[in-house]
Amino acid sequence: MSKIGSMHIRSLQNIEFNTIIACFLEAFAGYFVQMPTDAAYYRDRWQRAKVDYSLSFGMFDAERLVGFVIHAVDKRNGKLVAYNTGTGVVPEYRGNGIVDALYAHALPLLQKRGIESCTLEVITKNAPALKVYQRIGFKISKQYHCYHGDISKMEKRIDFTCKKADFAHFDWNRTNQASYSWDNHIESIRNGGFELHTVYGENQLESFFVISAEAHYLAQFDVLNGDDDSWERLFLAIREVSQTVKINNVDTLLRDKVTHLNQLGLKNTIDQYEMELVL
Repeated sequence: MSKIGSMHIRSLQNIEFNTIIACFLEAFAGYFVQMPTDAAYYRDRWQRAKVDYSLSFGMFDAERLVGFVIHAVDKRNGKLVAYNTGTGVVPEYRGNGIVDALYAHALPLLQKRGIESCTLEVITKNAPALKVYQRIGFKISKQYHCYHGDISKMEKRIDFTCKKADFAHFDWNRTNQASYSWDNHIESIRNGGFELHTVYGENQLESFFVISAEAHYLAQFDVLNGDDDSWERLFLAIREVSQTVKINNVDTLLRDKVTHLNQLGLKNTIDQYEMELVL
């Protein structure tokens, strides 16, 4: 247990989920984007992400949770990684170095558990948070675009076949999983209520997408081989499942993907940095 002034840090392992969510929502009130308020959404999302509450930590003033860092832990690209799926401090406690203190407490414990790096995402316009993370030692490793929009008006000019597929029988080695952010990676979405669809042109598998049709959320999509027509067939297939889409964290270095998203007329709602701290 660590202390800062009259406050102290302890793990979130034995803290009631509703207590964590109440603090989370208070900390993110008035954020750059409107955050969901349904506790079930976070329970499901954090379970998919593989949150480890024993390696997630809170700052407490007496028994009140006033700040937190929530870590998901998993192997990604051959390394054991702790992904910060949420950091926040309730408004009246800001300016006290709480995030710095949480990381000073957490990093030795993460390292002791064999974790090789920490990652997180931060909105590019969030200058105060960016400054804190850089002070702790995080460095920008990627930049992401986020999108939202209507694709219902696409004109169907070419034929395609779309089939629902089984996650377990798809060759994920053909996909570039390193380009996807933590929540969109196959290890986070394979058991999370998403559907996998494969798209064929002239009877050849040429693209795929993973979507939560209920939420209109497109977690993964890519052309495996082909040209501009392959992208068009892919988006036409997506339209058959959902006429509006929300897409988070498209790596800006994937220029072909970004170009075709822009051509669809989707709105680039916000940008994020991925940051990494090597332990």
